[in-house]
Amino acid sequence: MSNWKELQEALIKFRNERDWEQFHNPKDLALALSIEAAELNELFLWKKAEDADQEKIKEELADVLAYAILLAEKYDLDINEIVLNKIKSNGEKYPVEKARGTAKKYDELK
Repeated sequence: MSNWKELQEALIKFRNERDWEQFHNPKDLALALSIEAAELNELFLWKKAEDADQEKIKEELADVLAYAILLAEKYDLDINEIVLNKIKSNGEKYPVEKARGTAKKYDELK
């Protein structure tokens, strides 16, 4: 599998085989995405990043990505297109000459 569409199709097949689409409305997918992101964050809580369990990171990150992909499908969004558009938008907000080497928010760049 080398692209988002194949992943999306595999997730939909998995979901539909279990008749879970009835539970996968956009609100609940967004909530599940947020909860899984919190579980990913929890793996880093109170420890150095290098001490986090990499196997658990893989599992939680996969959950985050799976829910994001399913949410994109609900709105018929092209994942490549929306991410590339976001990179372009962020490039305008964070021009290299102002943002290089700083973690400042775009409205704090001079």
